Amino acid sequence: MSYTWVKLALQGAGLVKKERQRGVHRKRRPRRPLPGMMLHLDGSKHRWFQDERWHDLMVILDDATSEIYYAQLVEEESTRTVMAALREVMEGKGVFCALYSDRARHFFVTPKAGEGVDRQRLTQVGRALSQLRIEMIPSYSPQARGRGERNFRTWQGRLPQELRLRGIRTLEEANRFLHESYIEEFNRQFRVEAAQPGTAFVRVARRDLDQIFSIQHERAVNQDNTVSWANQVLQIEKVSWRSSLAGCRVTVYEHLDGTLSIGYGPHVAGRYTAEGLPLKVSRRANRSEQAA
Repeated sequence: MSYTWVKLALQGAGLVKKERQRGVHRKRRPRRPLPGMMLHLDGSKHRWFQDERWHDLMVILDDATSEIYYAQLVEEESTRTVMAALREVMEGKGVFCALYSDRARHFFVTPKAGEGVDRQRLTQVGRALSQLRIEMIPSYSPQARGRGERNFRTWQGRLPQELRLRGIRTLEEANRFLHESYIEEFNRQFRVEAAQPGTAFVRVARRDLDQIFSIQHERAVNQDNTVSWANQVLQIEKVSWRSSLAGCRVTVYEHLDGTLSIGYGPHVAGRYTAEGLPLKVSRRANRSEQAA
């Protein structure tokens, strides 16, 4: 018998100990040459106020320069907080090429733990970035997110001390401090120059970001032109472009500001408060959806 066959048989019988698996030889991945080619988005759960409270710090940084484009403390990283972060960066910098993140359930669908992500089944975040033609790149290990992990070690060492010295104790005060001064100070110390001049960011041409960055649900319209959604009944008023929407498939949009809307193709059929009360739909809104 071969050496390998005998070894495996003895190990299977418990007569020989298995050898410790050798570690994988890893190399540091070079930075992308231009800003906007790839952004990292990650969250770090930590006791940022140095008390019993745990919060997530969400950070978006550029792979080419390590420049921080977004940093916000939230109760918990979620689909909504991720969408809000991406939209703010996009409105401030433009559309980027790729997003690198972990495989949290708001980024990817992973059918079996430890296996690859399902590229055919998109999350709400995946659907939004697909509409903007932004590539999503999943990370399969903390080591692969080395640049982001090192960045968070710096945040964890510095930010709690800064908050303590300034007597900041609430999320609102902390986020105001981040946006008004600390992100800029952080970038002055840790930003590096890109390998090449120029940028890969492009101007946002879409006018329907409110719809793209929303939680979307497909529903059927009842015979009385109502839509049942989350124990609420959304009444669709008569529209000029169709006699009735009864029986049609529509999309209910949960917007980041808490309001709701109903869309049918390029048309907005209704806008509502979070409680389902109707809001006025302007003709301008419908024209904007059609233009997008």
